[in-house]
Parts: sequence; C-alpha cells; structure tokens
Amino acid sequence: MRTRRRSRPSARPSTTSSRTSSTDARSGEGRELARLIDALPPERREHVFTHTSWAPDRASSYERLEFLGDSVLELAIARALYDRFPDASEGRLAKIRAHVVSRHSCAGVARELDLARYLLDQAQDVPEPELKRISLSRNVLAALLEAAIAAVYLEHGFERVEAAIVDAFADRIEFARTGHVDNKTELQEALARSGTQVQYAVLDVEGPPHDRRFVCAAVIDGEQLGVGRGTTKKAAEQEAAQQALEALGFGDGAVEA
Repeated sequence: MRTRRRSRPSARPSTTSSRTSSTDARSGEGRELARLIDALPPERREHVFTHTSWAPDRASSYERLEFLGDSVLELAIARALYDRFPDASEGRLAKIRAHVVSRHSCAGVARELDLARYLLDQAQDVPEPELKRISLSRNVLAALLEAAIAAVYLEHGFERVEAAIVDAFADRIEFARTGHVDNKTELQEALARSGTQVQYAVLDVEGPPHDRRFVCAAVIDGEQLGVGRGTTKKAAEQEAAQQALEALGFGDGAVEA
C-alpha cells in the first residue's frame, strides 16, 4: 500500500511559495478567484486537487466537484452574457458561452492561476514523467478549475463566486464577443458536450494550379451541415465549420456591446 505524501522532495516550490506566486502575481482579471481558491480550508483544497490516479476512490478525487463546478461556471457566464448583450440572439449567446467555457479556455485560466502547483503538492509517489504529463494535460487543468470553482461556491455561495468567475474570464468574453473565434475549434467544442464529432471532406478543387480554390464540407453524423470555399483547404474548412455552427443554432449574428 502506498503512503500519501503531502509534498514531494523536489525542486518544485513549496505550497506556501506557490500560493504566493499564484495569488500575488495576479493583477486584474482572476485575482479574486485566485485568492478565494487559496483561502479554501485545507481539507476542501485537498479534495479539489486530488487526481483520480492517487485517490483512494473516485469519490475522493476532484471528479464530483468538477461536475458541480461545470454548472456553476456555465450559469455565471450565461448570466454575464445575458446582462451585457441585451440585443444578442439566443444562438449568438450560446455560441459565445460555448467558446468562453470550452476546455481550452478553462485550461488557460487554470494556467494563469497556476493551479497545477496545488495538484503537484497533493501527489503520491507518482513517477515524474507521469506526474508532469498529468499536470500539463488540458483536460486535467480544466477539471481542476471547475472543481475549484465548485469548492468556492460551496464555501461562499453563488454571488461571491459569480463575480470572481466573470472577472477571471473577462478577456475571453470580450475576445469571443468580437467574433475572432476559430470556427473549427468552436464547432469541435460544441459537439464534444454531446459526444459527437465532425469530419471534413474535400468536395472539389477548382481553378488552375496557381490559383486553386477548395470546396470543403463539414459532415456531422453523416449529414452535410456546412460547405465552405477558400484559397486553402484550411480556409474552406473554417467557412464550412461556420455554416455548421449556424445550422446547429450557434448563429453568428452581431452582438451589441
């Protein structure tokens, strides 16, 4: 039987120094959320940052908190978008929310808050290569953020964590609002929640070799939901993905700030 180890004898910073760096180094967006996470009671924080691979059982890992935190995060962002963009359609609001709360976005916020340091501090005798892989995983980082959000919610209630969440995601809300979004990534993230995947097919290549135009389709569950054209295959796929998003109800209408 392995023995739990609170900290690993390595060159990694101590828990105290990591808390200082993750909280004090933040200015502006995310500082309040970092402070609330740092101030969690030790037993609550340990639950948040216990990975399934070294938890005595799955219920002792961050998975249940991740489930709750996902809903808290979505509600906080949905409320912020609803209040900020009164003229936006339901489809447009859903599109922005999908981008803001995506795994990629959550992992980015987790990196900014340096949440991996807490995870490393909770590790058992995990081989360094495996521990490094876990701590750098996008899915793990996103899960840590959602679990931490749930823990703060349970400690302080929705109103307190809502403001901290919106602050931490402020830049991402603005970026998504402007429409500068990777349509292929956005479509993939939207479909991931239902376990569906998209495939792209080249329908045609038009024009002479020096002036090619590609025609590509976005195919979901065997149905062609978008067709795009572009001077490169990638550009054609982006347009096809945008059409597919619109067909699925994630319209690209303008948002009034």
